[in-house]
Amino acid sequence: MTGSASCLVSDSGVKMISVSIAVPAPYAGELQRLRASFGDPSAKSIPTHVTLLSPTEIAVEEIPEIHGHLQRVAGAQQPFTMLLRSTGTFRPVSPVVFVQVAGGISACERIEQAIRTGPLKRDVQFYYHPHVTVAHHVDDEAMDRAFNELASFECSFEVRAFDLFEHGDDLVGRRVGTFEFGAGVSNVSGRMP
Repeated sequence: MTGSASCLVSDSGVKMISVSIAVPAPYAGELQRLRASFGDPSAKSIPTHVTLLSPTEIAVEEIPEIHGHLQRVAGAQQPFTMLLRSTGTFRPVSPVVFVQVAGGISACERIEQAIRTGPLKRDVQFYYHPHVTVAHHVDDEAMDRAFNELASFECSFEVRAFDLFEHGDDLVGRRVGTFEFGAGVSNVSGRMP
């Protein structure tokens, strides 16, 4: 273990967390800038990422167990190359345009399945589909623009970790830990579980 991470404690005894893979610079900044240009109200408050665990409520007393679980999941993973290429959409089911994960899909699926075991075992509403959201909560014209403007987008990068986020009352996710593959967790917050 290279450190520890923790979630902030609220008065309610319940925390909202999520787990994701960060898209690195310079791609993250480019996609975030484009997301903002499409009018997405979340563009500035949500880092560019691939979700592994959607926002999930947990009891505060579960935090140490969840940290241990995430450390074990990360420790069992190997780095992999992720390829992002072109666009897709969940319309008409959900008003979302995204950049597709074209390489590293099976690794994302394997990690997502491993995360959703033990203390994070949850039923899911939709089949897991790794992607990077670039337009959400915008009108159809902006959705079409996002879909078309990013149709030729492509980048690749090495994935060596995933991040744990805590979502505050403002619904903004704040990174509280980075779980490195084969190594453990890096402390981001400076707080202990």
